[in-house]
Amino acid sequence: MLPAVPHPLGAAAYGSGDAACPLLREVAVVVVSDERFPVAWSGRTAVVTAAGEIDLTNAEGLRDALLSALNAGALGLVVDMTATTFLDSAGITALVRAARRASASDATVRLAVTASPVLRVLNLVGIDQLIEVHPSVTAAVASLPDQTDRGLLA
Repeated sequence: MLPAVPHPLGAAAYGSGDAACPLLREVAVVVVSDERFPVAWSGRTAVVTAAGEIDLTNAEGLRDALLSALNAGALGLVVDMTATTFLDSAGITALVRAARRASASDATVRLAVTASPVLRVLNLVGIDQLIEVHPSVTAAVASLPDQTDRGLLA
């Protein structure tokens, strides 16, 4: 709880009446972006950035961002986890759901991961056998199938 502090203008700030100055509490405001998992597009390739901890509190948002990119027509989907520091089972579930949706729509998913703890979790649960993991976004994008083979790009 924040400490109570008197109003800097004193009781006069509240007009006449009460001789005692009421106490005000300072309130911290944290602005949270609506774009927790921003998406960048290049042609039919989407890169979804997932920074920080991915856990039960935000994995649904990640899943929604990944599925939305696929629903919008992404043929290549890269999950940029180069700034991800933690991944729990809810995050794994989001990745698996996206991989299944991608497979059903002839799209390709790649992961870009650098943190050892995240790589270890992916390896322990076998996600690295389902989705290719790369050390950078550039390498992940470069590994995607050529979209011209699908007759979509000139």
